[in-house]
Amino acid sequence: MRNEEVWGYRTGSGYKAGHDLIGFKVEATDGNIGKVDEHTDEAGTGYIVVDIGVWIFDRHVLLPAGVIQRVDRDDETVYVDRTKDQIKHAPDFERTRQPRDPGYLEEFAKYYGMPHM
Repeated sequence: MRNEEVWGYRTGSGYKAGHDLIGFKVEATDGNIGKVDEHTDEAGTGYIVVDIGVWIFDRHVLLPAGVIQRVDRDDETVYVDRTKDQIKHAPDFERTRQPRDPGYLEEFAKYYGMPHM
């Protein structure tokens, strides 16, 4: 996955700029992984932050917009093309760090830019 594909919402995903995804369920390829805690659709840095506290107490992970397969607004669900295990092993989202910092985002780009495990 090229860097620009990592941070951009896919054409045909059903996501429309400005739609609020907070509170939507997040479905990995093998089941539910949590809920959207925050998101952005800024050009070049689109992502969602998922609260996976159900799996690991008070843990949040950042998922770049490019891993979102589709958004179902009726069911309030975001479908991603990663497994629960891949998401659980993702780098932690640290609220104290600036998400738009290129160095910080690079950590996620490297992790999600790798071929599927």
